Amino acid sequence: MNKYVIGLDFGTDSVRAVLISTSDGTESASEVFCYPRWKAQKFCIATKNQFRQHPLDHIEGLQTTIVSVIQKSKISAEQVLGICIDTTGSSPMAITENGEALALTKGFEENPNAMIILWKDHTAVKEANEINDLARNWGGENFTKYEGGIYSSEWFWAKILHVIREDEVVKNAAFTWMENCDYMTYLLADQKDLTAFKRSRCAAGHKAMWHKSWGGLPSKSFLSKLDSYLAELKDNLYVDTFTSDQIAGYLNAQWAQKLGLTTNTVIAVGTFDAHAGAIGAKVDKNSLVRVMGTSTCDIMVSPYSVIGNNTVKGICGQVDGSVIPGMIGLEAGQSAFGDVLAWFKTVLSWPIDNLVMKSDILTATQKEELQQEIDKNFIQTLAQHAERISLSDAIPVALDWVNGRRTPDTNQELKSAFTGISLGTKAPHLFKALVNAICFGSKMIVNRFEEEGVQIHNVIGIGGVARKSPFIMQTLANVLNKPIKVVKSNQTPALGAAIYAATAAGVYDTVINASKVMGSDFEAEYFPQTDTVTELKQHIEAYKKLGFFVEQLTKKISKDVIV
Repeated sequence: MNKYVIGLDFGTDSVRAVLISTSDGTESASEVFCYPRWKAQKFCIATKNQFRQHPLDHIEGLQTTIVSVIQKSKISAEQVLGICIDTTGSSPMAITENGEALALTKGFEENPNAMIILWKDHTAVKEANEINDLARNWGGENFTKYEGGIYSSEWFWAKILHVIREDEVVKNAAFTWMENCDYMTYLLADQKDLTAFKRSRCAAGHKAMWHKSWGGLPSKSFLSKLDSYLAELKDNLYVDTFTSDQIAGYLNAQWAQKLGLTTNTVIAVGTFDAHAGAIGAKVDKNSLVRVMGTSTCDIMVSPYSVIGNNTVKGICGQVDGSVIPGMIGLEAGQSAFGDVLAWFKTVLSWPIDNLVMKSDILTATQKEELQQEIDKNFIQTLAQHAERISLSDAIPVALDWVNGRRTPDTNQELKSAFTGISLGTKAPHLFKALVNAICFGSKMIVNRFEEEGVQIHNVIGIGGVARKSPFIMQTLANVLNKPIKVVKSNQTPALGAAIYAATAAGVYDTVINASKVMGSDFEAEYFPQTDTVTELKQHIEAYKKLGFFVEQLTKKISKDVIV
């Protein structure tokens, strides 16, 4: 009887489930569920950088996708050995003493502060600055040193601190806080002791300043200097953390019935999407795995013998076992990648949405057909025209910071900018400038790793952008001056989660061995074009100069506002 595992990948816009054969990694069935409340942008205020998601979107998606892959494949429940969940992060939420998401309880159903605080929510910039100032100046351990030395508004403690200051009712109702990857795992597992539940090493190490050398989470004396609530909260969090090859529990009876599975199904410890994606892409030392979607997460692994006690400045953390148990996982990334181009599409679409689509000349059917045609060809047509523009042409210089800068050296107060716009600048010129910008931002990350002694021999691309845009991938190969392989799988993070599940279920003895058998093959490879690599150097220097100017200007404005 064939054995299967399920990988569940909760992304920004949707959740994806894959049913994977443990014998060779073949995908037997898959299903995608788009979050309805998120699609309507409920609980979000973009102008305030507030992005919240209702846990019901995720819970409904979990049930719909898993039931679907089981029904599609027509396999028996006994053949499903394990489930592993990955999510975006840091995406924490408030939890009651009964282990229920606060947003699911009476009185909090419509309260954004009780929702999942999505990774891209930047409402906690002030709180992140406080954490950084304290970490550097309080006289004790610098708890940010294994997280690049700079704590981000995208992360666990900053978000909680912001919410409890803004919302006393949520503060008083929350017993503990959980990353989404932990909560969704807890939901399925039969282990219901909140204080003993196995929390994700990946989430804790990269986003919550957990490190074994100081006994787990930051000390109460440190947390209390931020807010006494955080020191009290520590007692309701965790001490130990666990890697995703470990068993968090078994599928509980309630969810076994809902999903049509058995209580013998192993539930692995949860993880983050990019780290699971690296596993699905067969990550190895000296390989940089770029998960390219709305943002990017850049993942590497390093043997202890190479990284030692060194800390890599300005990244999103280095954590023992966060990707592969027995190796140090390194994370970096860009706060916006695909989002940069999506923003540009939204800007250009404004006249279409507000004039063409509201015109009485076209019928409803014509409008619908036109919208479908526009959506299908918009970015592709821009890319075709942009690709034909020579680098010697008057191309504007742009920054990719439309959602702040994640790495190197996180600063979510930064904004994007253009320079070099003239009357000859057309939409394809601006598009090319933005493609250059997201690739130049990637180059800064690669430079930082290499400056800190982490060697990168090749790059692996996964995600929609990697598979759908040869123009962007060739530009990236030229900018990085490195070959880039593109992973074949449509759902690489979900595949990686399934590999963790297979290891937790005992099918394989290590994640590495499971990945070698079950991981995805590659479908394309891009090589640097020597002449273009040389031409791009002056454009990269212009990007650096514009970035320096904007960062200095941002500091001055912030200082003037404070004064």
